[in-house]
Amino acid sequence: MPNAKRAAASKSTQAEQIAKTLKQEEAALLRADTYTKAPKVSRRTLTKEEREALAKQREAENKEAEKLAFTASKGRIGRWWARLQSGPNKITWGMAIVALGVVYGDIGTSPLYTAQTFLSGQGGLGNVDRTAVLGMLSLVFWSITMITTVKYVLIAMKIDNNGEGGIFALYSLIRRHGAWLAIPAMLGGAAFLADSVLTPAVSISSAVEGLQTLPPLERLFDENPSLTLMITVVIIVVLFSVQSRGTESIGRVFGSIVLVWFSFLAVVGLFNLSNDWTVFEALNPIYGIQFLFSPHNEAGIALMGTVFLSTTGAEALYSDMGHVGRGNIYFTWPFIKVALVCNYFGQGAWMLANNRNPEYTTMKTLNPFFQMMTPNVRYIAVVLSVTAGVIASQALITGAFTMVSEATRLNWMPHLQVRYPARTRGQLYIPVVNGVLCASTLMVLAIFKDSEHISAAYGLALTITMITTTVLLGVYLWYAGRHFGALLFTVVFLAIQVMFFIASMAKFLHGGWFTMLLTLGILFVMYTWNEGTKLERAQRRHMRPADFLPALDKLHGDFRIPYFADNIVYLTSDAETKRLDTDIFFSIFADHPKRARAWWAVSVETTDDPFTREYSVENFGTSFLFRVRIRLGFKVSQSIPAYIHQIMHDLSKTGELPKQQSLYPKVDADPDIGTIRYVLIHKALMPESKVSARGAFLLQAKYAIRHMAGSPVKWFGLAPYNPLIEVQPLFVSTRRPPRLKRTDLMRSVPLPSKRKADPAAIPNPLDTTTGLGELVKQVESTMDSADAAGGRAGSKHSGKSDFTQADVTIVSRMIRPKRH
Repeated sequence: MPNAKRAAASKSTQAEQIAKTLKQEEAALLRADTYTKAPKVSRRTLTKEEREALAKQREAENKEAEKLAFTASKGRIGRWWARLQSGPNKITWGMAIVALGVVYGDIGTSPLYTAQTFLSGQGGLGNVDRTAVLGMLSLVFWSITMITTVKYVLIAMKIDNNGEGGIFALYSLIRRHGAWLAIPAMLGGAAFLADSVLTPAVSISSAVEGLQTLPPLERLFDENPSLTLMITVVIIVVLFSVQSRGTESIGRVFGSIVLVWFSFLAVVGLFNLSNDWTVFEALNPIYGIQFLFSPHNEAGIALMGTVFLSTTGAEALYSDMGHVGRGNIYFTWPFIKVALVCNYFGQGAWMLANNRNPEYTTMKTLNPFFQMMTPNVRYIAVVLSVTAGVIASQALITGAFTMVSEATRLNWMPHLQVRYPARTRGQLYIPVVNGVLCASTLMVLAIFKDSEHISAAYGLALTITMITTTVLLGVYLWYAGRHFGALLFTVVFLAIQVMFFIASMAKFLHGGWFTMLLTLGILFVMYTWNEGTKLERAQRRHMRPADFLPALDKLHGDFRIPYFADNIVYLTSDAETKRLDTDIFFSIFADHPKRARAWWAVSVETTDDPFTREYSVENFGTSFLFRVRIRLGFKVSQSIPAYIHQIMHDLSKTGELPKQQSLYPKVDADPDIGTIRYVLIHKALMPESKVSARGAFLLQAKYAIRHMAGSPVKWFGLAPYNPLIEVQPLFVSTRRPPRLKRTDLMRSVPLPSKRKADPAAIPNPLDTTTGLGELVKQVESTMDSADAAGGRAGSKHSGKSDFTQADVTIVSRMIRPKRH
């Protein structure tokens, strides 16, 4: 009995010492973790700012509903207005102002240079008579009417893809009708993006050059010839730097200025029209057709290239529809068109009144827009035109963001980091695209120096975009059952726009080559990415649970292989949670198998709702494999590590994930979850791959583009956690090279007829499996003997063994708390 008491007291003291040691280790671990400030998720699903934003949105919706209900009670017109405000054509004053700033900047600057280019092509104001002026005005009016009003406002804008417009959104609606439709879609999109580079350069530089016409500044610009270029560069850099704030905040400021600008255009035009209202005879299209083919037309067919300048920016109405809403464009376009027509016709009236004035007929460069104003008004016009040039650039930049976003969804461009600084998903910001556009625009300024040379390349690419949009719209109308309308639409608008293109080709050798070079470069990126993606998808495979679970189950319990990490997290683009990508499967088993307590395949999806935070899990009936699908709103920060920790804690509480506890401090400061290793998989082509030279070139080009586009490591905040970027071969069929022939002298030595076992394959009693099992069994046997003998054999072990007493003591300390 005394021996039993002493043994019980000894065991109690030993247990207390072990518990004390564990508490000290845990306290030290927790203290170490306090030195890091890793991001963690709170218990709330919304931040304070998000709750306030949602509350304001609900309040605004309630007020709007009350207003609509009150309006609907006012009769037939009230009910019509209520229906309009409840549909996709909703009109709001705030977004109408944004539409003015975002959409109409480019077309609003056309009066600055269209008439000037016309006079230059005709040999000056002295060579222009009434027939020429009325012919030019007729062509301008009907071009704006047919291209902008009929084609885009009345036809194209009624065709949208979930509210989004543009050539890529249109293509996504009709691509099932033929693979060839990708050709005009890619070509049109590439041309639009190329023109997005030239528009900021030509619009801002031409507006800034207007400062040279002011008498007080003439001497300053004469003494500093490069001053205009320097001012243009500064404005462009500032413009691109504020894009991250979102087009809504920019649009509100620009919209108010554009409202003033178009009002100014209309007032100045009407003031000059008061002297000669007969110019409205040009509304008859006969005047335009007769002058175009008249021998008095000095420019010939190139006149249509000048007329086309009045329609630049029409494509922005369609591509920016998702930014501001279709109803707001419908609401604002009549005002815009009236202002443009008044100004053009006012310039025409001034030309007719002064075509015999020697003061103007001898001027080398004459711009009717500025000359038809008094000197005092001209100061205001120059300031407003500079601002309008900036706004014109904004219209094309926002359109470029939309184009690239649509191209990414079609897998025609690499997946880029997208931010949504405004309250609607349509208003986006892509940092990489913003940087590329800024650098390209500055390069254009460095090459061409001034607007006169840049304008030679301006507008050529946009004619290509208009032609391809017409083709796609015709296909859509045809498959919508409107066969006659589709044929009529396609023939009429192709005839007009092909004429524009032929006329614009006169600019090719004078700068148009640069536009075409940009278009071909962007087209190469789209084509390469699309074809490379097709080749990759041809080999991509997915595995069902019956195929991958047995192997993963065996690896999970194979103690011969040390843990690569407690948790291995793979990021995948596959949103289907009932299967596993072969890339992940072979990454786990490639070379040295990556054994873990748990494997995770995580996909991240961006939703149309701004503040969504959801996830779903499929564990395939296991405790070691989890397929996670995370859905985040477009306004939510995509901090994946913080969300992964939350998901692991949630699953640990429910018992789906076995308890994990890290033995040492970690950067993520989370001792209740084991170590986490993030893995991203990239593909590479093997030298033996059976693929054509064209296919190999396309794949190599795609991987080079992907490298320059950036990595998801930065987007998802993984860089601080040292992620593993793994390269796997592209599993296409490979060629079998011929066998090698042995030529050394060992051939004369007889080879053994029987195979001998490889010594490396014979189990070693000290390997991690057999040795560990032997050690654990031995310690447990020793402890059982100690319990039975009252502690007499507590510190000894019997039998022959390769393990020392120190080994036995260490393992006994590890397993004793578990046993008790």
